[in-house]
Amino acid sequence: MSETPDPEVIELASKVFDLARTGDADALAAYLDAGVPANLTNEKGDSLVMLAAYHGHAAAVSALLARGADADRANDRGQTPLAGAVFKGEGAVIRALLDGGANPEAGTPSAVDTARMFGKAELLELFGTR
Repeated sequence: MSETPDPEVIELASKVFDLARTGDADALAAYLDAGVPANLTNEKGDSLVMLAAYHGHAAAVSALLARGADADRANDRGQTPLAGAVFKGEGAVIRALLDGGANPEAGTPSAVDTARMFGKAELLELFGTR
């Protein structure tokens, strides 16, 4: 195996990460349907779902989850997409992640811990905790 990453692969990965950040659900879906791994991560361990969630793109999150992305995949800091969405106050993303099977107790801090930290009682109720 070559130790030097293929520049074309790096360019493609960068493009797909940018699509997640900008929320282009249709293009993301097409790339995943063509074989891009649903759980592709960057150098920080951020998955496509994490990037789409953190930037507030519920449709992109749903498209990724529908194609097998892990709703609870934590990055290198132990953060999950759901905790990031709670931190950012992204209600539609929170719903998309929960609909996709995200666990509010996963990660460090978890989405539950994050909701408690910021006094978001409505989210604690949504998560079934207090």
